[in-house]
Amino acid sequence: MTSTALQEQAKPFAKARPEIRPGFTVRVHERIVEGEKNRIQIFEGLVIAVHNGKTSTDTTMTVRRIASGVGVERIFALHSPLVEKVDVKKVAKVRRSKLTFLRGRSGKSARLSERFTTADEFAIAAAPAPVEEAPEAEVAAAAEVAQEAEAKKE
Repeated sequence: MTSTALQEQAKPFAKARPEIRPGFTVRVHERIVEGEKNRIQIFEGLVIAVHNGKTSTDTTMTVRRIASGVGVERIFALHSPLVEKVDVKKVAKVRRSKLTFLRGRSGKSARLSERFTTADEFAIAAAPAPVEEAPEAEVAAAAEVAQEAEAKKE
C-alpha cells in the first residue's frame, strides 16, 4: 500500500489530542480492564521522547516518573482507544528531542526549568477535545421516544 492510502485509512482513528512534545509534564488517563471491571488510572510524568510513525495514529510518547525512588517509564500510543485523555500540566524549556539523559540523573540535576508561556501557547498545548453538539431536532426526537417508551410501560 502506498503511504497516501495508509494516511487515508488512519484518519478515522485519529483522536483530538494536544500536541505533545518532549519536556511537557502530562497526566495520561488510561482505561484499565480488570476482569469485568473498568477503571481509569492516571500516570503523571515527564515526556522524554515522542516518536512519530508513518501515519498520524502511529504516534507514541515515552513518559517517565519517579515512583518510590525508582524511575518508571511507560510508552503510550497517543491515539490508542485505551487512552481516555492527556492533560498537559507544565511546559519545560528543552533543547533536545530525546531527554534520555535524564535517566542517569537524580535530585536537582534531573529538574528542567519551566518555560514561561503565554496563555495562548498553553491553551494550544492543553487544548481540550472538541465537543460535538447534537442538533436540537435529534435531541427532541430522542426525548419523544423516551416519553413514549415510559407511557407504554404504564
